[in-house]
Amino acid sequence: MSFQYANKTFLVTGGAGFIGSHLVKQLLEREAAVICIDDFNDFYDPQIKEENLRPFAKHPKFQLHKTDIRDNKALTEIFETHASALQQGGIVHLAARAGVRPSLAEPRLYLETNVTGTLNLAELARVYGIRKFVFASSSSVYGDCAGDAKPFIETQDISKPISPYASTKAMGESLLHTYSHLHGLQVVALRFFTVYGPGQRPDLAIHKFTRLIDQGKAIPVFGDGTTRRDYTYIDDIMQGVLASIEYDKTPYEIFNLGESQTTSLSDLIQCIESNLGKTAIINRQPMQPGDVSITYADISKAKKILGYNPTTKIPEGIPKFMDWYNAYYQGKVPV
Repeated sequence: MSFQYANKTFLVTGGAGFIGSHLVKQLLEREAAVICIDDFNDFYDPQIKEENLRPFAKHPKFQLHKTDIRDNKALTEIFETHASALQQGGIVHLAARAGVRPSLAEPRLYLETNVTGTLNLAELARVYGIRKFVFASSSSVYGDCAGDAKPFIETQDISKPISPYASTKAMGESLLHTYSHLHGLQVVALRFFTVYGPGQRPDLAIHKFTRLIDQGKAIPVFGDGTTRRDYTYIDDIMQGVLASIEYDKTPYEIFNLGESQTTSLSDLIQCIESNLGKTAIINRQPMQPGDVSITYADISKAKKILGYNPTTKIPEGIPKFMDWYNAYYQGKVPV
């Protein structure tokens, strides 16, 4: 029997964000009920997050709680109200303080949000008998694998992260493994590789570079342009997240969700220039502490177990992003 969403309720933390709002849309389209938690912090303009959720505001199966996952009392009240429904669905935990460079400036905030917040949710899942828990991890847990041409595989040693952000994601994985082992929490941890697409956060490279190049402003380029990333289109990520929600064969699994191809920073900029029809002004800066030289996903496990099959490569994904970008900044979609 195929997985049925219609009779299930899912708690989506960080649901007003880039990935979260795409997931909310996917779940509602499948007739699931969604309880969205987001604190609308000022990491980037909270109005963007408000607009991300505007299409769902009056949906009968959508509820929004403006709550910080560090606030255990507020979370408990939400779980008290919705526990029985969530037992039939589960938790998709996307909320986090994101970004390598900001984590260097505010490591305590990253620890409190990404680790204590995850602990709060795991403990409430235990208390209220909610079994399913999907966790957004990150490719940053692999550290700097410069010089290793092989893609990153889930069994690699992740004991040497090089940023506070990466450390908190590795700790989240470890903590949830403990809850799976001790309390039967059915956990899927997803290591996302540089997600992009319509609605991408304005601080992330593709969106930021596009906006600055379009405005004739310099773009900050850290290093010599040879760093490489495994850019993954949001629709492909959604396929993997939904498959993870449906997966229930083992108590704890980690999956890479990437494209399994790498693109250099220089090539990415050239692709954006080509699609914009404008030339970038480069503000060359040194490599930043905590940055890695390459991310590169081995997705064979996700393909085999989840049926994950990314189809959108950078040459196709950037034009799709540009279509959204042009509409966004012309007022055809919410700003």
